[in-house]
Amino acid sequence: MADHSDHGEITYTIADGNDYQAHEHTYESFTKLVKIATAAVAFILIMMAIFLT
Repeated sequence: MADHSDHGEITYTIADGNDYQAHEHTYESFTKLVKIATAAVAFILIMMAIFLT
C-alpha cells in the first residue's frame, strides 16, 4: 500500500465565477419539472385505467 501521510489535510475551495443563484434557480426549475412530469404520467395512467377497462 502507498503511504499517503505526506498529502496533508484535505482543503475544499470554491471556484471563482460560480453563479450560485443561477444554480439554485436551475435546480428549482428541474425539481418543478420532475413534479409536473410525474403528475402527468400519473394522470395518463389513471385515464388509461378508467377508459381501457
